[in-house]
Amino acid sequence: MSSASTSAILGPGTGRMGAKRDNLTVLFTICFISSTFGGVVSTLMSVYLPVAVKDLMGTVSDAELNNVRATINSVFIFGWMFGGVIWGLICDRIGRGRTVMLSTLCYGLFTMLTASASSWWLVAGCRFVAGFGVGGVLVTTTMLVSESWTGKSRAVALGILSISIPIGIFSAGLIHNLLPQWRLAFLTGAIPLLAGGAAFFAFRGSEPSQPHGLQQETSFLSGAYRRNLFTGSVIFGAMLIGMWVIFEWLPSWVQSLPASTDDQRGISMMFMGAGGLAGGFVSGWVVHSIGLRRTMLLCFAICFGMAFLLFKVNHAFGAAAYIELPVMAVFFGISQGALSVYIPELFPTAVGAAATGFCFNVGRLFTATAVFFAGALVTTLGGYGNALFIFSFIFLIGFLATWFAGKK
Repeated sequence: MSSASTSAILGPGTGRMGAKRDNLTVLFTICFISSTFGGVVSTLMSVYLPVAVKDLMGTVSDAELNNVRATINSVFIFGWMFGGVIWGLICDRIGRGRTVMLSTLCYGLFTMLTASASSWWLVAGCRFVAGFGVGGVLVTTTMLVSESWTGKSRAVALGILSISIPIGIFSAGLIHNLLPQWRLAFLTGAIPLLAGGAAFFAFRGSEPSQPHGLQQETSFLSGAYRRNLFTGSVIFGAMLIGMWVIFEWLPSWVQSLPASTDDQRGISMMFMGAGGLAGGFVSGWVVHSIGLRRTMLLCFAICFGMAFLLFKVNHAFGAAAYIELPVMAVFFGISQGALSVYIPELFPTAVGAAATGFCFNVGRLFTATAVFFAGALVTTLGGYGNALFIFSFIFLIGFLATWFAGKK
C-alpha cells in the first residue's frame, strides 16, 4: 500500500499529501471493522427472520408472516438508501472520518435497540435507522480508502475492504448457529458502538471544524455528471437488486426445501459470506488482469447462470447447492470490489461522496421494492425458488448496461 493522502481524514479539498503508514493502518482498520459489522447487521435479521417474526406475532397465517417479513427486510434497505445519499452529502461537508464515526454509532445503537423491541413494527423502525447508518458507513469508508491510496494499490486496498461485508455475512451465519435466541444476537450492536468510539479518538483533532478549500458551487446532480450518475446507478443498482433479493430470501428458500434444517439456514449464509470474501479479496487482481468492464460482464453472466442452477434445478439443499452457492458468492464479491473502484473514479473529490452515495443507493429504492415483492409474491410465483429466479433477471439488465456503457 502506498503512503498516499490523508485528505480523506483531514477533510475534503485539503489536497493530497504524504501520510504515515501508521495513520493509514489506523484508518483502514477502523473502516474495515465498521464495514464488517455493517455486513453483520445487514444480514443478521435475515437468518433470524422466521423465528423472530413468529416470536413477535405468535400464530398467524403464512401469508401474514410473509408480508411482515417482507416489510422488515424492505424498510432496512429503504433506510440504507436514504442513509447512503444523506451521509454522502454530510461527508462532503464535514469530512470522511467524522462521518464514518457518526454513521457507525448510528447503526450500532439501533441494532442494540432491536433486541428490546416488543413488536414487529418497533423492529421495523429500528431496522430502518440501522440501515440508515449502514448506508452511510459503506459509502464513507469507501471514500476514505479510495482517497487515501493511489495507483494500483487503490484497487487492491478497495478489494480487501470489500471483503469486510462477506466477513460480516459469514459472521451473521456463525452468530445464528452460536446464539439461537435472536434478541441476544442483536446485542452484538455493542461492537460497532465501540468501533464508533474508537473512531472518535482516532480522528479527533485530525479534521478541521469545516473542510478547507471546498467550494460547493457545483451540485453532483449537475449536467456535467448526469451521464456518469446514470451509468453508475444502473450498473451498481442491477447487481445490488439481484444480490440483496437473494441474500434476504435465501434462508427462507432453504427452509422451504424438503428435509431442510435450521442449521442449513446458517450454513447457507456462511457459504455466501465465505464465497464473497474470497471474491472480494481477489477482485483487485482480477480487475488489473482483465479490466473493469470485462470483470463486471463476467460477474453478471455467472451470477445469472448460478441463480438458474440454484433456484430452478435444485429441489433439495444437496451437494450441487453447496457448490453453486459459493460460486455465485465469489462473483458477488468480485463485483463489489470492482464497483468500489469504478464508481468513485467517475467524479471529482468535491462531489465524490455525494455522487458515489447516489450511485450506491439510488438502486436501493428499487432493491427494497424488489425485496418486498419477492416475498409478497412468493405464493403467486409458485414458491421461493421461482420468485428468486425471476428477480435474478436483473443480472441480465446489468450485463446489457455494462456492455453498452463502453470500455472503462
